[in-house]
Amino acid sequence: MAAGWAAAATVVALAASSSPLLAQDNGTVRSAGGMVSSQQWIASEVGAEVLARGGNAVDAAIATGFALAVTHPTAGNIGGGGFMVVRFPDGRTTSLDFREKAPLAAHPEMWLDEDGGYSSERHHNSHLAVGVPGTVAGFDKAHRLYGSADWVDLVQPSVDLAARGFELSEALAGSITRFANGRGSRYEASVATFTNAGEAYGAGETWRQPELARALERIRDEGRDGFYRGETARLITEEMRRGGGIITEEDLERYQARERTPIHGTYRGYDVISMPPPSSGGVAIVTMLNILEAFDLRTMGHNSPEYVHHVSEAMRRAFRDRARYLADVDFADVPVRKLTSKEHATWLRRDIDPERASISHPTDVAAPYESPETTHYSVVDADGMAVSVTYTLEYGYGSGIVVPGAGFLLNNEMGDFNAGPGLTNARGLIGTEANLARPEQRMLSSMSPSIVARDGELVAVVGTPGGRTIINTTLQLILNLIDFGMDVQEAVDAPRFHHQWLPDRIRIEGDGFAPGTVEALEALGHRVQAGGRQGSANSIGIDPVTGERIGAPDPRSADAGARGSDAPGGGR
Repeated sequence: MAAGWAAAATVVALAASSSPLLAQDNGTVRSAGGMVSSQQWIASEVGAEVLARGGNAVDAAIATGFALAVTHPTAGNIGGGGFMVVRFPDGRTTSLDFREKAPLAAHPEMWLDEDGGYSSERHHNSHLAVGVPGTVAGFDKAHRLYGSADWVDLVQPSVDLAARGFELSEALAGSITRFANGRGSRYEASVATFTNAGEAYGAGETWRQPELARALERIRDEGRDGFYRGETARLITEEMRRGGGIITEEDLERYQARERTPIHGTYRGYDVISMPPPSSGGVAIVTMLNILEAFDLRTMGHNSPEYVHHVSEAMRRAFRDRARYLADVDFADVPVRKLTSKEHATWLRRDIDPERASISHPTDVAAPYESPETTHYSVVDADGMAVSVTYTLEYGYGSGIVVPGAGFLLNNEMGDFNAGPGLTNARGLIGTEANLARPEQRMLSSMSPSIVARDGELVAVVGTPGGRTIINTTLQLILNLIDFGMDVQEAVDAPRFHHQWLPDRIRIEGDGFAPGTVEALEALGHRVQAGGRQGSANSIGIDPVTGERIGAPDPRSADAGARGSDAPGGGR
């Protein structure tokens, strides 16, 4: 244990210094041993250190996740929730669902104001928008089931990062300043956490979070109970009462993460493993791959108008299914087997016109807004255990509410429930039954941590943040790898596009498409919107010749980084 703490302290000390050896680097990293790729290079360093000490991929994923709670506050969290997909060296798979839950006092009409009208403010920007957090319970369950290292050694690096601080990059300094001056300015504890005695932090300054350090110490020493009971639980519920929220001590004590059977699909001889409901990602990705398997995408050409048209038509149909059918399977009868079947894809494919865009009808089912602010990371250890994790606070910086005395942000995930019974309209509200707020129901998500394998061998670990673009970014990573033979960094770097059924348009990244593409798509009847970035797909591939792990951070994120470890793994 002492050796582990010493190694963690070394990482933290270097992270707080200006050592060129640990300077942020977005480049591809290769390793014969383990690999971590995440949206924040210091967190990747923490995970890689766990691998170097003999921890397995689950251990490294837990340590990376706790470190992101310190170094990537826009989405890294202990006040939110998410999903983990695991593939073991022998090919077995599992998944952990630690999505937030609705409190016991939740009900379908809770977003309606006193006059009976829908209130977006209550739904997304109030204490009522906070779901019961799941991250700590999820990491605890993953460790008890599949971890091999000492829990203390997995949490200690994040304690040190919060207590001793780390040097702020230009990107992070700007981000926390914008938050503190914007949404965070409503809450005294948020301003105190994200400013230096009220003054903005600058790049190169050391940011310390002592209250968060103490909250992490309680998790380190007491495990799950260090968050869901005792001091931290008291601080959360006190803040709920102050702000008119409804999470109670009972809600926190009752929360349980769930182990679930992953979604499994096949595409041109490859196995695709992804997250089941309450994530919609795995079902939608397999649905789209099944539709596209009948088309010769490679001959069409990567990101050609013909290719974008056909893939967008598959996206349109999968997202329509998503809105119609998907919700928490503990509360709704979701026809997963039907939706992921080859037969269903044949039926969906029947009316794709190669020369004309379909039309999305708002009267089918409308689709609510989902924030793009999430984070994804990938881990592979030396034994071949692979872990794909996506977790979130919902909006960037979640609800904006820092728990006084605990130093962490609370989510606003209740905003992923439908607006209210019967409120479906063309503006994007949705009131269908399956995803309404109910006590202890988990809200629908697009998070899509995924793993690709072939003939029993690991191929890649992929995923991304990005709201509903998560599903389509992950799809395109898989298509880039399989149909176009890209290596994992090429697959991550390639320009992306998105269609989500409603609104009825294709969004493409900035200047990444050949001249004339937009005009050609418009001639087919598509509406096209260009500009912006899509996702941050920090992924890992396996070199098919050498077996090396290839860490591929996404250049779209300024602080992303991959870190390798050549030490033998401690897989289990």
